[in-house]
Amino acid sequence: MAVAGPSVLSQRSLYRLSPFFSTTRSRCSGIAFFRWNLSLPNRKSFSIAAMTNCGFTSPETVKSFDFGSEKRIYDWWESQGYFKPTFDNGGDPFVITMPPPNVTGSLHMGHAMFVTIEDIMIRYFRMKGRATLWLPGTDHAGIATQLVVERKLASKGLKRMDMSREEFTKAVWEWKEKYGGTITKQIRRLGASCDWSREHFTLDEQLSRSYMVNWSPNLQTAVSDLEVEYSEEPGTLFYLKYRVAGGSRGDYLTIATTRPETLFGDIAVAVHPEDERYFKYIGRQAIVPLTFGRHVPIIADRCVDKKFGTGVLKISPGHDHNDYHLARKLGLPILNVMNKDGTLNEVAGLYSGLDRFEARKKLWSVLEETGLAVKKEPHTLRVPRSQRGGEIIEPLVSKQWFVTMEPLAEKALHAVEKAELTILPERFDKIYKHWLTNIKDWCISRQLWWGHRIPVWYIAGKNCEEEYIVARNAEEALALAYERYGKSVEIYQDPDVLDTWFSSSLWPFSTLGWPDLSSEDFRKFYPTTVLETGHDILFFWVARMVMMGIEVTGTVPFSYVYLHGLVRDAEGRKMSKTLGNVLDPIDIINEYGTDALRFTLSLGTGGQDLNLSSERLTSNKAFTNKLWNAGKFILQNLPCESVGSKLEDIFAYKFDTQESLMRLPLPESWVVSKLHGLIDSVTSSYEKFFFGDAGREIYDFFWGDFADWYIESSKTRLYHLGSHSDASIAQAVLLYVFENILKLLHPFMPFVTEELWQALPLRKEALIVSQWPQSSLPKHNASVKRFENLQSLIRVIRNARAEYSVEPARRISASIVGNAEVLGYVSSEKQVLALLSRLDVQNVYFMESPPDYAEHSVHLVVGDGLEAYLPLADMVDVSAESQRLTKRLSKMQAEYDALLARLSSPTFIDKAPEEIVSGVREKVKEAAEKIILTKNRLVFLESSTPQ
Repeated sequence: MAVAGPSVLSQRSLYRLSPFFSTTRSRCSGIAFFRWNLSLPNRKSFSIAAMTNCGFTSPETVKSFDFGSEKRIYDWWESQGYFKPTFDNGGDPFVITMPPPNVTGSLHMGHAMFVTIEDIMIRYFRMKGRATLWLPGTDHAGIATQLVVERKLASKGLKRMDMSREEFTKAVWEWKEKYGGTITKQIRRLGASCDWSREHFTLDEQLSRSYMVNWSPNLQTAVSDLEVEYSEEPGTLFYLKYRVAGGSRGDYLTIATTRPETLFGDIAVAVHPEDERYFKYIGRQAIVPLTFGRHVPIIADRCVDKKFGTGVLKISPGHDHNDYHLARKLGLPILNVMNKDGTLNEVAGLYSGLDRFEARKKLWSVLEETGLAVKKEPHTLRVPRSQRGGEIIEPLVSKQWFVTMEPLAEKALHAVEKAELTILPERFDKIYKHWLTNIKDWCISRQLWWGHRIPVWYIAGKNCEEEYIVARNAEEALALAYERYGKSVEIYQDPDVLDTWFSSSLWPFSTLGWPDLSSEDFRKFYPTTVLETGHDILFFWVARMVMMGIEVTGTVPFSYVYLHGLVRDAEGRKMSKTLGNVLDPIDIINEYGTDALRFTLSLGTGGQDLNLSSERLTSNKAFTNKLWNAGKFILQNLPCESVGSKLEDIFAYKFDTQESLMRLPLPESWVVSKLHGLIDSVTSSYEKFFFGDAGREIYDFFWGDFADWYIESSKTRLYHLGSHSDASIAQAVLLYVFENILKLLHPFMPFVTEELWQALPLRKEALIVSQWPQSSLPKHNASVKRFENLQSLIRVIRNARAEYSVEPARRISASIVGNAEVLGYVSSEKQVLALLSRLDVQNVYFMESPPDYAEHSVHLVVGDGLEAYLPLADMVDVSAESQRLTKRLSKMQAEYDALLARLSSPTFIDKAPEEIVSGVREKVKEAAEKIILTKNRLVFLESSTPQ
């Protein structure tokens, strides 16, 4: 190759290399180019000059994609403002609100899943030209954060209750400022193209009655039903006697209970009205053990399970949800025996002050001593535990703030029924509707110091259940109090905070400026387009946001709810520290790269759980490398001025009409047609949120059609002497197909695709903001069919070579037989056929009837009248192969005879396990088939030997 002088710097080299390297070397000219500060006039979203500082690398100079480049690329995207919405093209915006991760958290696979899917959505619609906004933020995580800080204080010998509320809150804020940014930094590692300038925290400035609740004694707060996890655990069922008042000493009811310590709260004993065993006791009184003769009524109700225990139920409405609802239904009193720290109160008499579990042991001992204990037996319990602390939750009657949910739920149900809200996958519709149809009122108060304070103020000296003020802040509350009670009044705020889920349910609209419905962001971006989250919080967050959004804005807050599944380990188990199978996304990124992790997570089916294995990650890391190597091949084979071609010639080719495809050679027409079909199919999958389908289609096309078939075919144009036009067309098609693959794949694998994109010639914009490929482009179906026939021919020749163990480097002859039409297009690609089938191109013949040596050839039938004849002598040494097969046949026959002998032995048949006998029979069958095949091969070889 001639060496160009300094005066012939090519335009391609100037644009493609100089902006990205301080110093680099062009493969065309052999001259070192130094960094040029270039700028393009009227740049809307991109400048070559800005790219200079990013330092993109090229496959021509770097062996493989460096994962360390990801931060550099990400920082460059952000610095250029690509994550912010632009309204250049008009139309409706595409808006996603990120489910705010806990400020206490660090990245886990659930985060990696939702970040990947949401970023795929955002990047796709950004490239489609819509104004895209992804709103990021973090949740203050009331219980979790307070627990973390209390543990930190405890390590220093401090307790929350020894501090003022202000001192403790200050300590939490200090912790948040120091450690709270960890999760957002890790989300950036995943490539999340959020508008970080709009990042929010749920405690940002802008942003009662007696009832049965779930009480956490350790955390000293109520917790939501949805924050209670039930587990099957071994426990004990205690049987004890309740004597019948007015009866004989032997007249008693035996009651089975798992919690005897709650008997001090019993207000009735219940039996089923149709249980004949207890008819005579209904309407009488029972004596509660160890209560100094306290009587309770014996009642009948169908809620009693006759088959559980003895069929007699103690009713403790202060400590059991079912008992509570029964007591409310029947108008029975409610008696609480538990303090908020889990100890028994004064109602328990001598047992007052004992921890609930300690009281259980002592109580049973006394029952045994007094003859009131019948027995105890093992019993599997469904134990309610706190999601946060892991402790056993105590049902407790407590004064709390509740939201009446039924009117809100009705509107949220109508939103789905009227198709104002679409839930994807659709099967979650039923779950959503079932939950809203059976909804309970929501306890929204928490006895914590960290969070949004309940916006209620009480009047000093007044009954707090009757006299209170609801206001936005203390100043407004005081003004309302002055207006209502005069200037001498004093007020104080409710000490509780709102449930974190309640705060988060206002997240999508508060981040856009609500309650100011006239704010610019609210007008532009509300309602949002999609809420994407895990199906495990469909009730925690999604349904509540729908209800709250409709209530406070009058509009359904989003058009779609997209639910993904859980990420499980390779064996399908839920990841947990107990099992030791937790995978850290950051570790995976460091080993496999972000793109490989994202692509792996994205290939799951919507709503289905995904089993994550190292094999999948390794495979998709190899996919990244395959992309890089394809880019290297294309760049190394683009034209240079020094060999008489101009890069502008390549860009002059257009593939947007049927006529342009018809003028292309067969492989080029085929791959461009396949690409155009792929664009249509993938775009449709993106629009339907079928991301797994889209990813698999791109993967199959790139690896199967483009890399394995077209790139290999193109070598016949690029490496063999032929017309300049053929080489130019191949270069144009390689570049056209590859740049469109990068566009289609970018939402899944943003880093490697951007790096490769910038290495291509004449890139005047970043891939992240490039235009999505045009749909409905022409396809030449005849070319697709013809090339598929050519592929089939190549495959059968490859299979024959493998069957006869032909050395890979050995080139063989072939005669291709078919009708004139078929031979016309197959013969036109003789070089492709020879290269991909490893044929001797000088001895490939095309004819309409079998060759003279047909009897001494391997005959292959392809279809559509296409056949191939491969001379046997070209493929094997017939004599040596016959000897080898003869020896092999002798050995196979001996093995077969031995197996038959085992099956002929009565001892073996009678004594061997059935699976062993079946295994031997299967081996006999396989051996017989191999013997037949080998004999046929020998007969064929002998008949093919020239006489």
